[in-house]
Amino acid sequence: MRQELDNPLGIIAGAGRFPFLVAEGARRAGRGVVAIGLRGLADTSLRHEVDRFCWSGVVRLGSWIRVFRRFGVREAIMAGSVRKADMYGRFRLLRHLPDWTSFHLWFFEVADRRTDTILRAAADCLARKGITLTNSVQYCPDHLPGPGVYTRRQPTPDQQKDIDFGWPIAKELGRLDIGQSIAVKEQEVIAVEAIEGTDRMIQRAGELCRHGGWTLIKVAKPNQDLRFDVPTVGPNTIENLNVNGGKALVFEAGKTLVIDRDKLIEAADRAGIIVVAHQS
Repeated sequence: MRQELDNPLGIIAGAGRFPFLVAEGARRAGRGVVAIGLRGLADTSLRHEVDRFCWSGVVRLGSWIRVFRRFGVREAIMAGSVRKADMYGRFRLLRHLPDWTSFHLWFFEVADRRTDTILRAAADCLARKGITLTNSVQYCPDHLPGPGVYTRRQPTPDQQKDIDFGWPIAKELGRLDIGQSIAVKEQEVIAVEAIEGTDRMIQRAGELCRHGGWTLIKVAKPNQDLRFDVPTVGPNTIENLNVNGGKALVFEAGKTLVIDRDKLIEAADRAGIIVVAHQS
């Protein structure tokens, strides 16, 4: 007979380390963990860090509900990245094979295709089935660093000008739900993040500013819904910046999830990239 879990937490796991941090924190808090790994995104080793694990598709909302209800999950967290750009490719419906619940939500329940609109509709759908989507960072608050400069190098006067110039622009783009990141050089916006995600925007900024030296600014939305889409950076962000000529990473203090902070700082110091947690 299948052993029952006591008040299990559900995780809808996308790419990256975030799902591991949530699982670790939840288990430290004494909760069982049921994870749904999104195919093509979630790390397969996550199955060894949770009590129950199932694979499902990105647009298989009905499947998520069935899995969670089978294991008694009444509270769930979305963790890990999903590239929305993939949802706009050719033959996307055939490739992702949405179930009826997702199909109905996409075509009949959302007024627009903005990220927050879609995710809130998904959260409402889960809630109607008795599953509450909750604060995604509640089990990993130590990964939300406070304000300060985290590298040996301090911002140069020119970099500080770019930070002061770009910060309100990035916040406004977040308010409009366009994206959470911009690239700035000499008080000029080089690139703006949209549905392609931060990594692809960094690559585009490198192509547009081949002499390098630009600053990446990443912010939370003014009314950030902590259930999903929390801004995240990690060692891969530094690697991507270094390859593409970025010399500063500026993120919002207390509202940005930092993966493997020590490794990120070490990599930034090695590459000569400054890292600043900026306070709004």
